[in-house]
Amino acid sequence: MSEWQTRRLGDVLQLNYGKSLPLKSRIDGAIPVYGSNGVVGSHNYPIVDKPGLIVGRKGSAGEVHFSRGPFCPIDTTFYVTEDDAPDTDLEFLFYLLRHVDLRRITGDVGVPGLNREMAYMEPVRLPAALPEQKKIAHILSTVQRAIEAQERIIQTTTELKKALMHKLFTEGLRNEPQKQTEIGPVPESWAVVPLSDVCRFQSGGTPSKKNPEFWVGTIPWVSPKDMKRPRLTDVEDHISQEALESGSKLAPAGSVFVVVRGMILAKTVPVALAEVPMAINQDMKAIVPGPKLRSDFLLYALEALRENLFKKVGRSGHGTCTLMGHEVAAFKIPLPDLAVQKEIASAIQNLERKEELHDEKRAQLHDIFRTLLHELMTAKTRVHELDV
Repeated sequence: MSEWQTRRLGDVLQLNYGKSLPLKSRIDGAIPVYGSNGVVGSHNYPIVDKPGLIVGRKGSAGEVHFSRGPFCPIDTTFYVTEDDAPDTDLEFLFYLLRHVDLRRITGDVGVPGLNREMAYMEPVRLPAALPEQKKIAHILSTVQRAIEAQERIIQTTTELKKALMHKLFTEGLRNEPQKQTEIGPVPESWAVVPLSDVCRFQSGGTPSKKNPEFWVGTIPWVSPKDMKRPRLTDVEDHISQEALESGSKLAPAGSVFVVVRGMILAKTVPVALAEVPMAINQDMKAIVPGPKLRSDFLLYALEALRENLFKKVGRSGHGTCTLMGHEVAAFKIPLPDLAVQKEIASAIQNLERKEELHDEKRAQLHDIFRTLLHELMTAKTRVHELDV
């Protein structure tokens, strides 16, 4: 195997300045237009007529992207082609720059920027021989393609789930006639009810941060930052029983949480189902279904009608977003019998589980990629040691 060299980045490549290409000057076409954070549009004619790397210069400074065909790098970027990196495989260079992580040396005042001369001074290690560079790039790109395949499956499954929810909540399971209601078409046999008819509600609170013993317990304490998954079994923060009694309240398993205050409400209304008893903070509301409503059906009904719920969000003059308690209580959902609720929730959850499975695979592949990137780019593991 080849020996490894330590060189300055400026001795390995040349960073070229991107070109001005205002939005009004672009003609929609097949050539990707790259900014610092990736593809930002298209054009009908390339600035660079071969594959190359794009390095963020302003904004998302230090970010690296790989165009495998002709491209247009705009003036917030640097770019590199094979002509600018003699004796170095372009794909290997892409991963080398990701490992070096030029984001470390960008300025943090105003708009982050990458200084070319500072970048050139960065020390890098790389194998002298092109065959070893190509093998390293092949291994890393294989894992990267596997990650991208999982991302495509997740995106497709997410779209299928959304389409299935729309179909089930408007047409039901039995192909029965529909009726028009204030929330849109629903099967004729279904009722439409406000949440206050079939649920009760709980507010939350935050125990005193001045008492550290309150924050070393076993009771999950949910805040808006945890509302990234449809089902919650555990969260980042935990409180003690004493903290619960002094500053919060336990919501039972099967509660559906909704964010009712915070900047996230400017974009969406997060909802999630608690699979174990949990406490919540004051920016959340717990909706506890009564005997006529299944928790999982309520979760998916709120997901299916999220746009309606989003319209209820109020915005104050200083930008605070709030979903008032009376709006949540009055919010209307469709209500079939419990057997139909169970069937609908089960069908949707099957897709949800598929999405979660592929999300776990993606996370595992990301871990593998990070490990390989470090091991291969530091020569701690050599390519001849791997059985690919």
